[in-house]
Amino acid sequence: QVQLVESGGGLVQAGGSLRLSCAASGRIAIIYTMGWFRQAPGKAREFVAATSWSGESTYYADSVKGRFTISGDNAKNTAYLQINSLKPEDTAVYYCAAARSSSALKGEAVMYAFWGQGTQVTVSS
Repeated sequence: QVQLVESGGGLVQAGGSLRLSCAASGRIAIIYTMGWFRQAPGKAREFVAATSWSGESTYYADSVKGRFTISGDNAKNTAYLQINSLKPEDTAVYYCAAARSSSALKGEAVMYAFWGQGTQVTVSS
């Protein structure tokens, strides 16, 4: 119903920046919330940030506040995650996800019905 494709990951040095993109296609009209999650090696998947497509509401995990910025471009059906001041502990596979309701804004993974394949972010010290 909804397909998500992430891009923009890579290898960067600590202190650097990246912008991840998530292109959505299919039944875009059913999406209310776009979110980003990440999973580091040996760890559980964790919520990073979420936004309503309208941009009126955004939520961030405490661990990324001030360094990560989520945004969306309705015209391009694309969500973005700007990551600044990267740290080695940010190393993870980053996943884009889409949900039908506003309830997903607070980051519960079970609320997201659609997921991308992930993009690797590796931060060297």
